[in-house]
Amino acid sequence: MKPPITDSGWFWAALFSGMALVATGLIAGKFEIRQRQVEGRFLGRQRAHAERERRSAGLNPIDLADSARPPDEVASRPIVPLWTLAAASAAAAAVSAAMLARERRWLPVSR
Repeated sequence: MKPPITDSGWFWAALFSGMALVATGLIAGKFEIRQRQVEGRFLGRQRAHAERERRSAGLNPIDLADSARPPDEVASRPIVPLWTLAAASAAAAAVSAAMLARERRWLPVSR
């Protein structure tokens, strides 16, 4: 008789990666809003650092507020899109499910 499916690590890996894929789909709307905020702050800090470098090199300062753009004009595509996380979860779920199927089919029957 084969051991229960819950004794397999592949079962749990498939289950958790499948749930991660579901959770990724559920948070998609809020993730985009939050990611846009985080990336906006990152880009602002990057520009501020470049301005500090300019000033330390002795160049004339530039007012960063003059070159600021409204959030609507900022790049609509995120730097880190959510599909990368979804693809990783889907790949992990597929590999885990395949290994679970292989394990369950080729397990020797003990008597």
